[in-house]
Amino acid sequence: MRRIGLDTQARAVRRVMIVLPSVIVLAAVALTTVVAITLQERSIRDTTAQRVHEVATGLAALREVRTALGAAAPAGTPGDTADAADLASATAALQPLADLVERTAGVYYVVITDDEGVRITHPDPAQRGVQVATTTDAVLAGEEFLGTETGPSGPSLRAKVPVRAADEDVVGMVAVGILESSISAQRDEAMGSLLPWTFAALVAATLASSLLAAAIERRFRRLDAVQAQHEQLRHVTAALREQSHEFGTRLHVIHGLVSHGDKEEALQYIDGIVPVLTSGGDGSARPTGLLSASIEALRTELGALGTRLETDMDMDIPIDEGVLLVFANLSRNGAEAGAASVRCTLRHIDGRFVGSVVDDGPGIDPADIDRVFTRGYSSKPDASGAGRGLGLDLVRRTVTSRGGTIELRRTARGGTRFDFDLADER
Repeated sequence: MRRIGLDTQARAVRRVMIVLPSVIVLAAVALTTVVAITLQERSIRDTTAQRVHEVATGLAALREVRTALGAAAPAGTPGDTADAADLASATAALQPLADLVERTAGVYYVVITDDEGVRITHPDPAQRGVQVATTTDAVLAGEEFLGTETGPSGPSLRAKVPVRAADEDVVGMVAVGILESSISAQRDEAMGSLLPWTFAALVAATLASSLLAAAIERRFRRLDAVQAQHEQLRHVTAALREQSHEFGTRLHVIHGLVSHGDKEEALQYIDGIVPVLTSGGDGSARPTGLLSASIEALRTELGALGTRLETDMDMDIPIDEGVLLVFANLSRNGAEAGAASVRCTLRHIDGRFVGSVVDDGPGIDPADIDRVFTRGYSSKPDASGAGRGLGLDLVRRTVTSRGGTIELRRTARGGTRFDFDLADER
């Protein structure tokens, strides 16, 4: 289950790594486009604001404008503002100038007012002699204004500059504006010129990210191939280790048979690795040399590890290789864990082998009981580097393949006890 989870996680990481370059590139292009459009729009607005302010400031400083407004100032009062007729002479002098500035400076309108804010010039003749509706008090008090307001022609970005007479008294103001719709049109035009470059960058980025994704995918495929080879090698290595483990057990049996002079049974065992059942010439059963030889070989092996082997078995039990593998590996496991003694019992009851292996070693950690039969698990260090954790896995698979069970528990003295049973397959 854990391996499946890791594989799923690895596949998810792979998909992210393949898609991520494209996402990064596309996001970078999109962000760059947004920033470029924003900067372009800000540049247009800043340039427009600077232009209207410079035009208004320049007109307000002209001697002709200051003279005409100084002459028109007495025509009206705050309580009785002048009309178009009262300002006709000023309009005649300033309207041509306003028209010329509109055409040459590229602004939408140039409005010049008297000191009450009454329009002297305007592109629309009907607006001349009419007091402006937008804020003028601050400008007529001597302050400049730059911002967007809505007038008769609609929203516009405008600059308002006071006009001062020779004595520095405010005698009127100059208002210069460009419609917001005109600024939007300039922005759209700029975006239209930018979009082809954006599209070209997007195409190039897509191709580059696709090539990068393909290179990453090829790399992953090579890694998959290498991983598959490693996995195959791991399986082969595990199989060889398992065969080596079984082969070691068989060598101990053969050694025991030969040591007891049971050459015939040793040859039979070598020829077939099958259940060895011997009988006398008259058909009567005689003690099985395989069991006796196996016990002696196992006793010698455990003795080399400093462990005493005790047995309680009927020597005429017709054991086979599977039964031998079970109790030999369980005994060897106890000795390798540091047990001083290992006791084995084995009975043949109603067609089944029933036995136990008890040692007085340090026992199994309760936290590890559920995984002691797992391939690769071992509480002992692997000094050889060839891998451990094979014996108990072989025991489990042998017992279960023959319809048996095996149980593990701690003894009263802290050691380990294995109880097992499996069917006789003769």
